[in-house]
Amino acid sequence: MYKVAFDKDAEKEFLRLEKSAQELVSKKLLDLRGGKHKGKYRKRVGDYRIIYLRENELVLITIIRVAHRREAY
Repeated sequence: MYKVAFDKDAEKEFLRLEKSAQELVSKKLLDLRGGKHKGKYRKRVGDYRIIYLRENELVLITIIRVAHRREAY
């Protein structure tokens, strides 16, 4: 079981994306549940990156950045 939460700034970035990009990112969020290690990760979604933290055993995934690849770091 896992829960996905958006950081306030990441939510704003996500909502500014075009609808098609939002759909791609939303589908890719399902892939984030895999893995057992805590820490900071990134996931490529087309021209965008999702930067997120895996925080505990129940797996709280906090999205801390959703940005174009050239701006994500």
